[in-house]
Amino acid sequence: MILRDRRFTWAYLFGAVCPDRGVGAAIVMPTVNIDAINEHLKEISYHVAPGSHCLLQVDGAGWHGPSETLIVPDNITLLKIPPYTPELNPVENIWEYLRGNYFSALVWETYEEILQACCEAWRKLVRAPEVIQSIAKREWAKWVNV
Repeated sequence: MILRDRRFTWAYLFGAVCPDRGVGAAIVMPTVNIDAINEHLKEISYHVAPGSHCLLQVDGAGWHGPSETLIVPDNITLLKIPPYTPELNPVENIWEYLRGNYFSALVWETYEEILQACCEAWRKLVRAPEVIQSIAKREWAKWVNV
C-alpha cells in the first residue's frame, strides 16, 4: 500500500551537475520564477572550478530564456536544448534517481520536513560523485577543456 496525501505544499529543488567532475550545485526554493533561477545560477557559478567555464543546458521553461532580469554569471553560458528532449539533458536522469530513491511513496507532515528531505537527498547525491557520473555521463558527449 502506498501512502497518499491530498494536501499539497511545494518546494522546488533546483539542481545542476557536472558529469565530468561528479559534482553538483543546488538550492531549494518555495517558488519557480526568475528570482529563483537567478539564485540558482549564483549557486552554480560558485561551484564552477576556478579558471573553468560552465556550459549549462536548459530546456524551454520561461525562466530559462533571455530576459532583462535573468542574471547569468560570467563563468556560465546557457545552452538551450530543443523542447521535449529530456534524453539530451542528463540532469533529468538525476531527478529520476532522486525521486526513485528518496522521494517516492513518502508523506511529510510539515513544509520544513519537505525542505529537509530535499536538502538531505541532494547532500547524499553529491557525497557520491561516482553516482553522479554513472547517471549523468554520456559516452557521445565530449568534454573539452579549452
